[in-house]
Amino acid sequence: MTFLTILQLIINVLVVGVLLFGIITAIAFYFKDKTQKHHSVLRNYPLLARVRYFLEKIGPEMRQYLFSEDTQGKPFSRSDYKNIVIAGKYNSRMSSYGTLYPYEDGFFIQNAMYPKQESELNVDQSHMISTFIYKIKNERLFNRDEKIHKTEIDPFYLADDDAIVLGSHLQHPFTIKRLVGQSGMSYGALGGRAITALSMGLGQAGTWMNTGEGGLSKYHLEGGADIIFQIGPGMFGVRNKEGDFDLDMFLKQARREKVRAFEVKLAQGAKTRGGHMEGNKVTEEIAEIRNVEPWKTINSPNRFAHINNNKELLSWVKKLETHGQKPVGFKIVVSRVHEIEDLVKTMVETDTYPSFITVDGGEGGTGATFQELQDGVGLPLFTALPIVSGMLEKYGVRDKVKIFASGKLVTPDKIAIALGLGADLINVARGMMISVGCIMSQQCHMNTCPVGVATTDPKRERALIIDEKKYRVTNYITSLHEGLFTIAAAVGVSSPTQITRDHIILKRKDGSLQTIHDYKLKLTETALKGQSDSA
Repeated sequence: MTFLTILQLIINVLVVGVLLFGIITAIAFYFKDKTQKHHSVLRNYPLLARVRYFLEKIGPEMRQYLFSEDTQGKPFSRSDYKNIVIAGKYNSRMSSYGTLYPYEDGFFIQNAMYPKQESELNVDQSHMISTFIYKIKNERLFNRDEKIHKTEIDPFYLADDDAIVLGSHLQHPFTIKRLVGQSGMSYGALGGRAITALSMGLGQAGTWMNTGEGGLSKYHLEGGADIIFQIGPGMFGVRNKEGDFDLDMFLKQARREKVRAFEVKLAQGAKTRGGHMEGNKVTEEIAEIRNVEPWKTINSPNRFAHINNNKELLSWVKKLETHGQKPVGFKIVVSRVHEIEDLVKTMVETDTYPSFITVDGGEGGTGATFQELQDGVGLPLFTALPIVSGMLEKYGVRDKVKIFASGKLVTPDKIAIALGLGADLINVARGMMISVGCIMSQQCHMNTCPVGVATTDPKRERALIIDEKKYRVTNYITSLHEGLFTIAAAVGVSSPTQITRDHIILKRKDGSLQTIHDYKLKLTETALKGQSDSA
C-alpha cells in the first residue's frame, strides 16, 4: 500500500468521522431543543433557531464591518472610529476625495476669506514630544505590514499668554496649556493596564486625566499626568467606612502634587444618578481604594446627602477650595433651564463661584448604566452648552467660571464647535478608550472586554500592551491640538482659544442660517417659556 493510498484513507476516515459527529450533534441538539420549555422558537424550529441565534449574536459585528455606511454607526460611526485610530497610530488626520458629511443641517465652522499664516499662529512648539508612530510598508487583503519607529513631533501647546488658569485666587491654581484632556474614567470601570497607558500617554502629551468617581489609584499616578480628582456621591477615596465625607482623606489627596483640581459629580450624560459597578469587577484592590467590601455590586447614592440646594452646593465647593487651596468645580447634565438660571442667580447673590462647571451632554458614555437613562434623559451637549454659557453671560459672570464640555467630542471640528458654543476646555473619554484599543464591543459592564480595556480580568487585560498603547494616546492628543490650530488659522484667529460664537453658524434643513448669539437667546427664552407654561 503506497503512502498516497494511506493518506487518502486517513482523509476519508476523518471526513466520515466529522460528518458522523456533526449528525450526532445535530440530532442531540434537536431532541434537547424540542423538549426544552424556555424558548418557543427553539421548541418549534430546533436547528433553524440556533442559526437565528448565531446570526443575532454576530449581527453587531456584521453591521459594523460590512453593512452600515461609514457615517451611520452608533454610538460612533466607522468614520469617527477610524479618525481616532489613524490619529493615534500615525499622528495624522489626512483624508482625500471629499467629505462624507451629508450637509443637511447642524453647526458649521465659518472660515475667513483671509486665513492666518502658520507663522502668525500663537503656538508653543519649544519642546518636541518624543513618541512612536506607525508606517505602512505593505497592505494586503488579510494583513497589513507596518513598522513602528521613534520620532519627534511638534506638541502644539497653547502659548503662555493663552494658557487657561483654574482657581487663580487660590494658593495652588491649575495652569493648563492644553484644551483637551481625559474625561472621568474610574479604575474598575477600566482595567489597571488601560489606566496606566492613558496616564503615561496623557502625561507625555502634557495634559490632564480625570479619575472618575472611583477614587485615585496608583495607575492614575503612573505616568505623571495632571489629575482632576472626581468626587461622586459615593465619596470614593475621600470617605470613611460608613460612606460619609472624610476631610482628612480629602486633604491627603489635596496635598498630592499631581492632583491639580477636584470635580464634584452631580451627574453625567449617560448616568444622571449614582454610579454602578457589578460585583465581579470589585476586586480587593478596587475595594481598598474605594473603602468598600470586595466582590459586592456598588450602587452609589443618586445624590450627595448633604447637598439639597444651590446654596449648599456652592458652600461645599467653597469649603473644599478653602481647605485644599486647589480649584473645585462640579459636573452637571442640563435639562431644566430654569434650574441653571437659579444656580447662576445663587452664585451672584452669594458671590460664590466654582472654578469651573463641567457640562456633559446626554449622549455621553459610561461603563455601566440603565437603558432608560442612557437613551432618554438629559439634553445633548450642543443644546446644553449654550444654555449654561448663555446664562452666565446673561448675569455678567461668564469670566468668573470656566466651562468644560464633554459628549462625543472626538475630532478637532467637533471640539472647535464646542469652543464656539461656549466651552473653555474639552473632556474626552471614549476617544481615549479607542486610542488604547477599544473596539466598541459594548461589553464594558460585563467585565468581558475582548481587548483588555474595560475589564479587571487579568487574562483579558494581557491583550493590552502599555508600552505600545501609551504612544497612541500621546499621538491622539497631539493630533487633536494640531487640528485645532489648523481650524484657528482657517477662521482667522491666532489660537483656538479665540474661537467664539462668531465663528460658528447653524444651518437649518430649509437652508436658513442662524447665528449662535440668536441661537442662544432663542434656545434659552423658548425653554424658559415652555417650562414656565408647563408649570
